[in-house]
Amino acid sequence: MQRKYLVQVEEAKEAAADRPSVGPVYRSIFAKDGFPPPVQGLETCWDIFRMSVEKNPGNRMLGRRKIVEGDPAKAGGYEWLTYKEVYELVLKIGNAVRSLGYGPGEKCGIYGANCPEWIISMEACNAHGLYCVPLYDTLGAGAIEFIICHAEISITFVEEKKISELLKTLPNTAKFLKTIVSFGKVSDNHKEEVNKFGLEMYSWEEFLQKGDSQQYDLPVKEKSDICTIMYTSGTTGDPKGVLLSNNAIIALIAGVKHLLTTVKEEVQENDVYISYLPLAHIFDRVIEEVFILNGASIGFWRGDVKLLVEDIGELKPTIFCAVPRVLERIYGGLNQKISSGGLLKKSLFNFAYSYKYKQMQKGKKHEEAAPLFDKVVFDKVKKGLGGNVRIILSGGAPLAAHIETFFRVVSCAHVLQGYGLTETCGGTFVTLPNELPMLGTVGPPVPNVDICLESVPEMGYDSLANTPRGEVCIKGDTLFSGYYKRDDLTAEVLVDGWFHTGDVGEWQPDGSLKIIDRKKNIFKLSQGEYVAVENLELIYGLVSDIEMIWIYGNSFESFLVAVVNPKKQALEQWAEENGIKGDFDALCEDKRAKDYILGQLSKIAKEKKLKGYENIRAVHLDPLPFDIERDLMTPSFKKKRPQLLKYYQKEIDEMYKSGNKPVA
Repeated sequence: MQRKYLVQVEEAKEAAADRPSVGPVYRSIFAKDGFPPPVQGLETCWDIFRMSVEKNPGNRMLGRRKIVEGDPAKAGGYEWLTYKEVYELVLKIGNAVRSLGYGPGEKCGIYGANCPEWIISMEACNAHGLYCVPLYDTLGAGAIEFIICHAEISITFVEEKKISELLKTLPNTAKFLKTIVSFGKVSDNHKEEVNKFGLEMYSWEEFLQKGDSQQYDLPVKEKSDICTIMYTSGTTGDPKGVLLSNNAIIALIAGVKHLLTTVKEEVQENDVYISYLPLAHIFDRVIEEVFILNGASIGFWRGDVKLLVEDIGELKPTIFCAVPRVLERIYGGLNQKISSGGLLKKSLFNFAYSYKYKQMQKGKKHEEAAPLFDKVVFDKVKKGLGGNVRIILSGGAPLAAHIETFFRVVSCAHVLQGYGLTETCGGTFVTLPNELPMLGTVGPPVPNVDICLESVPEMGYDSLANTPRGEVCIKGDTLFSGYYKRDDLTAEVLVDGWFHTGDVGEWQPDGSLKIIDRKKNIFKLSQGEYVAVENLELIYGLVSDIEMIWIYGNSFESFLVAVVNPKKQALEQWAEENGIKGDFDALCEDKRAKDYILGQLSKIAKEKKLKGYENIRAVHLDPLPFDIERDLMTPSFKKKRPQLLKYYQKEIDEMYKSGNKPVA
């Protein structure tokens, strides 16, 4: 079957004794004549920055807001460092690192929120061949300690307000960690504390001065050299150190550049990016590398979610990347404004929305679908994102179709959804501008990888069926070099050069891919039926009165139960309409509220024609959303299922014992 945006490069394979059937191997139509080569002279991540400095020395590179009277809430405009100024700082920091005896292959940690010093430290690692090891801003001391010891980190750059968090890992990390450099100042107390363990500590200014008087030649770096070890948060067990080479990042950037050029949306030197998604994640890291390669500008937020919209208004970015949680928050806020804007405004918005969406469905580009409504009705939404955004890119988790549709219509920008993993160096699939039928998919592959689907017989997914479904497998130069010190885990997922993602995908007729399930998140009920829980959570997540849902079942029980985070406003409104008293916490305990939510879940199950055993028979309502603090979510907001089970075990047991149990 011809798939518009794909080209087939290998035939399908029938099942064999040692493996299931595998669908045809495809790649992007934009790579039909081969994968694009990297920019001439681009061999390593250091070259990305070095070449950009040579070409764009006076361009604005890194900016942050001027803080007034030491209060982050009071901020002036953005103050900028040029590419040349950043380069000079990078050389000083690199010289200081080398003066302490750290050279190629040493592990250097970076711990803190995104800021200019983060990038400067990273580029110093790139310059001197050190492995850059980001320490997640959102991980607790336990994981920080694990990564420092596992990666054998000897020097760490750290945000000033994170120093005390880092020091909690002593004395256990003192075996490896010898030098700490603050992004800002350091207190005498902190210096004394680290000296006790034989460590040295420097303020940013002290370290710059140390590098000022030194001069070291930059070592020769190879394409195959490891550039960074990125620890994935992992939904189970300890974090895994993903080894990414210079070649993987360069290959990814070549593919992204080729794709953007093909769809006439290249990153230009006058583009502006708001840096707030963690640089410790591959998603943000590679986007910023693309911006640096093109001599564009990166402005940093102040590190506070409540001030993000204000930072966006001041910076006026042209490209806005987000995870679904951020877009959900903006969507909720906009919907509230629309609802409270009076009947006339609400009616005008709904009419404009409906009209523009219909025009886009007919194939019109978003900018041509309803230019008058864009000016009169949707301009406020555009201004809310600074007024200059031309691309909104969502990644990290699936974006609900109704939210994607909403932003495609009202943002006056291309809304693209991407998919990739740390192991594939980020963006492996992305939807294309003005392709409305790609809604709800992650688009076709980026032109730097080969893709096939492998059947998952135990879940009923067949890669050779008319609608091919199976585990997404990826091959190409963008793949990781393995998990650090974990050859066993590497061998499980890298088979004959193919990376097995664990995600289940479905090819669409146009060649885009829809992620429909997760291979490992299946369990068997006592009657022998398999339940694909992620798919069910997506369906039940459509209930407008709930924020989040976690579904549970096991092979000793015949039915499913769930823990639900209800929407506060929705539940309180229902209670008021039904004359039920009590605050939000009390409502979550109320059996009538549980029955109401259960009824809403049953309604959607019926609507979506779910099978009997896929129905949820009992719920527990938790007023507190699943969070990272209780270790129920990863930093990229994926559910940690074993931890959720441990945390809610008592409630699960009660639900299975309760009167909600079906009569046999």
